[in-house]
Amino acid sequence: MAERVADLVEGALASGIMRDGRGELAVSGGSTPEGLYRTLARRKFAWSDVTATLVDERWVGRDHPRSNEAFIREAFRGADMDIVGLYAAGKSPAPAAANDISSRLQRRKKPFDAVVLGMGEDGHTASWFPHAKGLDVALGAGDRVCAITAEKSAVTGEEVDRMTLTLSALSDAATIILMIAGENKRATFAKAKVAGPVEAMPVRAILRARPDLWVCWAP
Repeated sequence: MAERVADLVEGALASGIMRDGRGELAVSGGSTPEGLYRTLARRKFAWSDVTATLVDERWVGRDHPRSNEAFIREAFRGADMDIVGLYAAGKSPAPAAANDISSRLQRRKKPFDAVVLGMGEDGHTASWFPHAKGLDVALGAGDRVCAITAEKSAVTGEEVDRMTLTLSALSDAATIILMIAGENKRATFAKAKVAGPVEAMPVRAILRARPDLWVCWAP
């Protein structure tokens, strides 16, 4: 799966660089895409022409063991590209912080060339958690980034405060890839494809907005 998805991402970025002079990538944390990132980092590519933006972040600094930004930087070690995080030190993930982080994204003048998403067994993607505070903004507003407070669960852990890119920020990407692994997540995906409320399984939002996305599964 890592090799196949790496081909897709590399092709999308190459097209973006050829067309616009720069490639834009959005990346998610989690164990499933780690092999993809390490595979990409080993490839000879014009990484200096690529910016990678985090899809979401726990509201923790890069020194925290569950920081997505720290994970991404380590996984892409050796790939000389810009990485844009979604954490602002010394602030809470309230609308003010979201506005500051949104300003970081203003330099991106085009849709993402490629977006890599994962999915939890609760049906979340990005930090769009079921029935979370702020989920309506993440899925319904025109904002590019928003704060989320999830309901604490085994999936969220202690870090229920998050910052996330929104449906609006992701849905116009040239290529969107949903990576899932294991039988449990395959069953979750099957459930997400049938009719039902988006609030209960927020991954439905991107599946319905972009029925052309790539879904890549491995046992």
